[in-house]
Amino acid sequence: MSAQAQAERYPLHPFHAVLLASAVPLFLGALLSDIAYSQSYQLQWKNFASWLIPGGLIFSGIALLWALVELVRLRRRALLTILYLLLLLATWLLGFINALVHAKDAWASMPMALILSVIVTALACAATWLGFSTLRTGAGR
Repeated sequence: MSAQAQAERYPLHPFHAVLLASAVPLFLGALLSDIAYSQSYQLQWKNFASWLIPGGLIFSGIALLWALVELVRLRRRALLTILYLLLLLATWLLGFINALVHAKDAWASMPMALILSVIVTALACAATWLGFSTLRTGAGR
């Protein structure tokens, strides 16, 4: 690994990693619940999604704040680090909008809730992948 590539890689704190990885199954569960609701029209599936989305917002929001503090505190201005922060921000903002859409009447939230759930889940997966691939060191020193 070149010196420049090593300089752009930073260790990911274990708690930050847990926060980052915890949002994915919550947003994925909301997506699967939305799919089940669109196929069955059973109201409880929409309720499950409405409960899972705030959990994903909590975990991704804390991970976003942690990443922002690390960016400011350590003055890491690597392009991939900024992209990681922007992906987390987009995940949180669209997840919040998704939570507002899920607060509507059951069928009034469809199909926008399903579309937003797909986008938010994809963004959460991308942010998690980028966070784990660029912010941690590959080998112990």
